[in-house]
Amino acid sequence: MLIIITRYLKEQHRRLDVAVNNMPQALLLFDGSERLVVCNKRYLQMFGLSSDVVKTGCKLRDVIQHRKDVGTFFGNVDEYCDRIREASKTQQRTQNIVSSPDGRWLQVVNQPLAKGGWVSTIEDVTEQRLAEERTVRLALYDTLTELPNRASFLGHLGHHLAQCSDQSKVAVLFLDTDEFKTVNDSLGHQVGDELLKSMALNLQECLGKGEFVARLGGDEFAVVAAGISGREEVTALVDRIYHAIRRPHECGNHRLTIDSSIGIAIAPMDGTSCDEILQNADLAMYEAKTSGRRTYRFFEPGMEKKAKKRRVLETELRAAIVDGAIEVYYQPIIDLRRNLIVGCEALARWKHPERGFISPAEFIPIAEQSGLIDQLGEYVLREACGEAATWSANVKLAVNVSPVQFKSGTFALKVMSALANSGLAPTRLELEITEAVLIGDDHAALQILHQIRELGVRVALDDFGTGYSSLSYLRRFPFDKIKIDRSFINDLTEQDGSSGIVKAVVAMAAAQKMVTTAEGVETEEQRDMLRQLQCEEMQGFLFSPARPAPEIRCLLELETRKQVAHSR
Repeated sequence: MLIIITRYLKEQHRRLDVAVNNMPQALLLFDGSERLVVCNKRYLQMFGLSSDVVKTGCKLRDVIQHRKDVGTFFGNVDEYCDRIREASKTQQRTQNIVSSPDGRWLQVVNQPLAKGGWVSTIEDVTEQRLAEERTVRLALYDTLTELPNRASFLGHLGHHLAQCSDQSKVAVLFLDTDEFKTVNDSLGHQVGDELLKSMALNLQECLGKGEFVARLGGDEFAVVAAGISGREEVTALVDRIYHAIRRPHECGNHRLTIDSSIGIAIAPMDGTSCDEILQNADLAMYEAKTSGRRTYRFFEPGMEKKAKKRRVLETELRAAIVDGAIEVYYQPIIDLRRNLIVGCEALARWKHPERGFISPAEFIPIAEQSGLIDQLGEYVLREACGEAATWSANVKLAVNVSPVQFKSGTFALKVMSALANSGLAPTRLELEITEAVLIGDDHAALQILHQIRELGVRVALDDFGTGYSSLSYLRRFPFDKIKIDRSFINDLTEQDGSSGIVKAVVAMAAAQKMVTTAEGVETEEQRDMLRQLQCEEMQGFLFSPARPAPEIRCLLELETRKQVAHSR
């Protein structure tokens, strides 16, 4: 019987030993005199310890000192042992997560025993800890730029707003990247992402103590500056920000320059809550953007009224489009060699019943931001085709196409419908597009352009030279015309002006059998220079501003009579 019992106990001991030494956690058992009773292999492996030192009967201090010697224990050995000893005496269970010298996170649990001594378990929770940190980071940081996100920004801002005063103010700067959409549309989203990352890095580097930057979303950033005493400090910060973001950005194979419109609100005078201060900074940013971009504005109370006015204007514009209250004006396009009208560009004009004529510079951006530009563009196309059908057959019609119209997927059908309803010959219609039309998926965009070309409609590239990829698109699609942007015409006759650029564009277009039209011609000197450079067409105030349909008909009839008289 004794032999059986002995065998049984040995088997049980073996099983216990197997179980203890295959646990994922490290396990230690100390008796009331702080001597080691049980230590599993996981503990030795976890800390790289020797079984010759850590063995049954050794003292707690010997174990911890050995860990100190091999470099897997931080802190003071005696203080640590004192804490364990005190917890054991008071029967207090302890649980802590500590970091190890090799970068691991360990959860240490010390459980006192009723008759003295304690059990220690140590578990490697590094993966769990890292997963938790990743979750927190995803909640508080932007994955693209690694800047704090909107949630983190609002938390940071709220903390400083709670402490701000008239003597220690908090400034919020709302940054909207100018022309970022052009970069995205012309060069693709990958280049756009690289630009955002470069901007984020530059912004971080330019900030000092008490300043915090976050990406709110898209191409919008925000900066918080705490402890501000006056506007002068904010202006100095704006100068630093502009210096940072205006530096050239290396984005793949492209070297880009970018700018920003900045709105500024200062607490507590411009608001005391996160929503209020951020909204007012946003209003100031919009004011900067409508003031020509590339500048900054401090919030003023009247800006809220302007925002309300814009919302009212959007509502009225929507109604004006539905009611047919938008007029289409026409600006003549002149053949420079023969001094004859060869076409007219259709332009939307809005005569408000109370405010009179509203500038396109005011209502076109509203139409673009609100999504009304698609309806407006289709309305102008139909009206203009109907009007042009009444003109002489040798006068063409030019109509601008917005990127929104182009992306609708049914644009070619809408062009066919407008031509069919008006009876205008397709060869007399010329659609003007900008690079923004050739967005990200330019393969699909080029397919649509070929569909339009198959209808017999001409295609012109507008605002040539102001974008990023004009030359590359000229190689990929045979445009009928290049329109030279007015920015190159303004200083055309000056000594260090843009005549060389215009000459190069004209020569390049001629080689590709494309017509060139100069926009914004206002002086006879500009016209004469364009003739010398062999530019073929022009339009601008020198000959005529945009005119309503009845006036343009009279002008075209007069032109016809002149041609007839000249031929006789």
